[in-house]
Amino acid sequence: MATGKASRTFGWILMGLVMVGLVGFGSTNFGGSGRSIGTVGDTEIDARRYSRELQSELNAFEAQTGQRLTMQQAQAFGVDQQVLARVIAAVALEDETARLGISVGDDHLRARIVDIPAFAGVDGQFDRESYRFALEQSGLTAAGFEQTLRAEVSRQILQAAVTNGIVADDTYVDTLYAFAREARNFTWAELPVSRLTTALPEPTEAELTAYYDANPADFTLPETKKITYAWLDPQSLVSEIEVDEAQIKALYDERNDQYNQPERRLVERLVFGTEADAQAAADAIAAGETSFEDLVTARDLTLSDVDLGDQSKAQLGAAGDAVFALAETGIAGPAPSDLGPALFRVNAILLAQNTSFEDVRVDLNAELAADAARRRVGDMVAELDDLMAGGATLEEITESHNMVMEQIDWTAETSDGIAAYEIFREAAAAAVDGDFPEITLMSDGGVFALRVDAVEPSRVQDQAEVAEAVLAGWQAEKRLELLAEEARGMIPSLEGGESLASLGLTEVVEEGQERDAFVEGTPPAFLTEVFQMEAGDWQVVPSADGVILVRLDAVVSVDQNSNEATAIKANFGAQTAQEIAIDIENAFARAVQTKAGIELNRPMINAVNAQFQ
Repeated sequence: MATGKASRTFGWILMGLVMVGLVGFGSTNFGGSGRSIGTVGDTEIDARRYSRELQSELNAFEAQTGQRLTMQQAQAFGVDQQVLARVIAAVALEDETARLGISVGDDHLRARIVDIPAFAGVDGQFDRESYRFALEQSGLTAAGFEQTLRAEVSRQILQAAVTNGIVADDTYVDTLYAFAREARNFTWAELPVSRLTTALPEPTEAELTAYYDANPADFTLPETKKITYAWLDPQSLVSEIEVDEAQIKALYDERNDQYNQPERRLVERLVFGTEADAQAAADAIAAGETSFEDLVTARDLTLSDVDLGDQSKAQLGAAGDAVFALAETGIAGPAPSDLGPALFRVNAILLAQNTSFEDVRVDLNAELAADAARRRVGDMVAELDDLMAGGATLEEITESHNMVMEQIDWTAETSDGIAAYEIFREAAAAAVDGDFPEITLMSDGGVFALRVDAVEPSRVQDQAEVAEAVLAGWQAEKRLELLAEEARGMIPSLEGGESLASLGLTEVVEEGQERDAFVEGTPPAFLTEVFQMEAGDWQVVPSADGVILVRLDAVVSVDQNSNEATAIKANFGAQTAQEIAIDIENAFARAVQTKAGIELNRPMINAVNAQFQ
């Protein structure tokens, strides 16, 4: 019989599921002969149990996502079938426990119930009235709940008997750890295409055709939509808008602090307890005995703690005269501050900025005109929507509202012109031939509507259409092929005592690189190639712009007995054992279901589901 904390925890979890899952369920009537949704062997599948599990699953989804699934959505996602399968598996195990005669005694059952916190009174102890009230709120009787709990605990005993004692084999764990953590030492150098000395031959027609046939993706045109669109860009209206001079001046005045700033200093301030301490620190800095940074560090502060940013003379208050008396960066003070005598370090001098109205008038005028243009376009949206809804064509609204009408051959890669706007790309991607054009507002205040005139499906271009691209591709491939041959020709010299450096290459030595490492300057599959080599071997590996010559210097075996290895393997072994146990448990449950046989009452299942509509 299962005992201890694990079974108590199970009881609490079970009670939580019961109390949460059955909220609102008690009024549903599945009494009489219709309370079962089927049988597994000799054990009925209680309709209330299926409903409780389904309610719990829906509640869990809502808690996780913040959205409540309708039953129609749940069925579309297969939630009801997952819950049904889970309930059937549990009932199958309970049927097997009954067949084997596994059960839980009354004393043990009572101990489990007493341990469930939901049944505790104000003193924290089991309270029979709380027990009765909680069950009534859930639509359960004490007998029904105790029968369910007895079956659940009995099933747990069977599951534990099936999975207990499962451990991951040490050889399996050691082998995987060695594979994952084994490392390589190797030496390599890249040969760029520019080092190729062999002349490139003229290709034959057969070679070009073979290259074309082997690389269809390079010569495939994506699906292309022939799109006509009407576009009203606010910028096109700016020249028509006259901005009142008073508005421009008002905007300049509003930004006066931005355009006209007094001279400022980038300042750091270190406060001292007394004037004498501050003076002593200033003298020590002047004598070269310490530095401002050292004084800050000695206080357990950082420079960010003492940084005041850019400050005007007025902002510095009583210290303003001393700080602004410096003609260059340096230390000022001691000088008074709100927190006491302080040293001020000036890191930069920011000259006064005075921007006249005339200097920015054109920019302010353009800004106000652009705002007015956006408002004008925005005011047209409702009118344009009405026209489109009334059957107006793109051609008609273009003429009536001075819009620009253009055509574009659009693909998923198109990003020029209006296709630079994400909202246009989204609309173009979603549009199909025959769709009714809709007015769409853009991020810069413009509007557009589009129409798909035709769709050209994706196709592989004829070789004659892409003759130049085929030739260029073949030549690039051939250069790499010839370069690889030249690299392989170097290997005898390297094996004879030459080095990559002596052959004029930039030699790189790598040590302790594991399988998941990334070596800058190498292709993604480079380390996979290295790990397949034998120590001392040379190999030529293709890269994006050349080839790589690499020698495997040594295989670095992993220490299986280090503290790190022991901890990692122990954790991995525990996880693996748990996964194996789950697989065995699932296989056992399927075997039990097959042996016992399953019969389902579909009308009753549908009736339960209907309660969640």
